[in-house]
Amino acid sequence: MIGGCLRAPLRHLASLTAAIVGAAALAACGSGGDAAGGTLTLWHNYGTEANATATGDLVKAFETANPDIKINVVSQPADNYFPLLQSATISHSGPDLAVMWTGLFALKYQNLLVNLKDLVPQSALSGQKGLEYTSPGFDTSQGTLVMPMDDQFYIGYYNKALFQKAGVASVPRTWDELYDACAKLTAAGIEPLVYGNGGQALGAEFLPWYDMSYLVAGVARPEELQNLYSGRTPWTSPALRDQLDHWAQLSRRGCTNKDVLTKTDNLTDFTSGKAAMIIDGTWDLGDFEKALGGNVAPFVPPFTTAPATNVVEYSGDGFAITKSSAHKAEAAKFLEFLATPQASAIIAKDGLIPNVDGYHVTDPLAQQMLDFAATGGYRRYPMLDNVVQPEVVDVGSKTLPSVLAGNTPPATALSAMNDTLNSLPADRRGSYK
Repeated sequence: MIGGCLRAPLRHLASLTAAIVGAAALAACGSGGDAAGGTLTLWHNYGTEANATATGDLVKAFETANPDIKINVVSQPADNYFPLLQSATISHSGPDLAVMWTGLFALKYQNLLVNLKDLVPQSALSGQKGLEYTSPGFDTSQGTLVMPMDDQFYIGYYNKALFQKAGVASVPRTWDELYDACAKLTAAGIEPLVYGNGGQALGAEFLPWYDMSYLVAGVARPEELQNLYSGRTPWTSPALRDQLDHWAQLSRRGCTNKDVLTKTDNLTDFTSGKAAMIIDGTWDLGDFEKALGGNVAPFVPPFTTAPATNVVEYSGDGFAITKSSAHKAEAAKFLEFLATPQASAIIAKDGLIPNVDGYHVTDPLAQQMLDFAATGGYRRYPMLDNVVQPEVVDVGSKTLPSVLAGNTPPATALSAMNDTLNSLPADRRGSYK
């Protein structure tokens, strides 16, 4: 609860009376009634991740530099964030600034968002990486909907000391090398690869799209991802089914914890030295370094039959200005601030990677991630759940975890995703919208 505003997911309201109470709570947290006060509201769905810390620190620095502007930061429930944002913005009781995922999420909600083309100076926008995924139609000439905050990776981390203890001489780069590493770690009494929801508020089960992004990257080039969006490549294709068959073998071979569907403290298993590997994101890098020091290092999940040469590097989210905001100029000033060296230093201090092109990263592990593509010849891929239809993402989030657990055949999960795609209107299965 922030500023006395009750965070109540609307889908849990069981009656008209409760709905009215929820709407009143949203109105109290919104921006519509404070047009002259210089006070803005910012919503995020970061929970307690490093992005939440960085958001708070960025706001404090901005307020210090702009004492006439106040920004109230409100943490909203992640599992119902977008419906809440849509409802509040339409009723003009929503925030001025809101965390918005890039890719198709930004396009889905673009009717709620202000195009930044004429509000934020081009000099601030031009230095950002990946703006095509924040633009209408993924075309930067059409403007920008979101100012990214950080350069993000879906990435693996491993414990070098545990690898050495188990006799794993090198980081695996193929399925077979991964299976072999798992066998050695298990023989040494070490949990090879731990899964769980990581404390995120996105759902009780682990988010399968970290892995799925690499599973697809193992059989498709970046420019071919739109074929999944359009249906030209069906989700039921033999190549994808084979990838999920390999993935499901992880649990059968003892590579994973047995409670992949219910575990919530997987991060603790990794930071305490119980598990040797985890697939996560850059937002937990600082915590891993603090706990493991020089024993932690990043690796690209080796979900390929040939040595992996793909890395998921993408500005996955940022901040947008809502059309209902009464403080658009002030909100734009905050977004411009995000492009400054001061903001980049804050983002880096909080364990994230600034999204500014060419920014020098002092953290050696963050630089190692950047070097996969910058100097190592790896191809950059977007986060898959940002560039396929949200409806397909939702179905995948519900069905894919049980594939890894061994409860659902890969073909069943892929068929459900394919059926969902085919049920969408034709104009949702062509060019990006």
